[in-house]
Amino acid sequence: MTLSLLLHRRGLLTGVVALAACSPEPTAAGEAQYAASPYRRISDAEWRRRLGHAAWRVLRHEATERPFTSPLNDEHRRGTFVCKGCDLTLFRSSWKFESGTGWPSFYEVMGANIGRKRDFAIAIPRTEYHCARCLGHQGHVFNDGPRPTGLRYCNNGAALKFMPA
Repeated sequence: MTLSLLLHRRGLLTGVVALAACSPEPTAAGEAQYAASPYRRISDAEWRRRLGHAAWRVLRHEATERPFTSPLNDEHRRGTFVCKGCDLTLFRSSWKFESGTGWPSFYEVMGANIGRKRDFAIAIPRTEYHCARCLGHQGHVFNDGPRPTGLRYCNNGAALKFMPA
């Protein structure tokens, strides 16, 4: 192996490691308390029947809805946002902010109610988060949000329901 090829590969690896360090570390927050949840035993066919096609693709198959298509982008009333699969509370409306991304975004989450995992679906490491009770995919968390946390929980609107206060 030539020195230039080795340096090129090392530089590429260093870049990937640096990108991985930019996203919050995955954790299994809350998942243990919901390990016996009956939602974890529902078949894929039953989920599809319960959720409808769009929410089923997002929650059960980690799809992403098109940006600017969710009515929840314009939801500004007081209340909570819950998982569409099992009604577990994930966000307070006061944590929502306009990120300009086209998806409902929040700077805080009910930490005990989500799980996280590293996602390489687009070849760039990201942190995916999901409902701890039903394991439904919600979105990804990034380090470019507002104060006080600096985080942006970028959520699929199809994975949420809004519950007014």
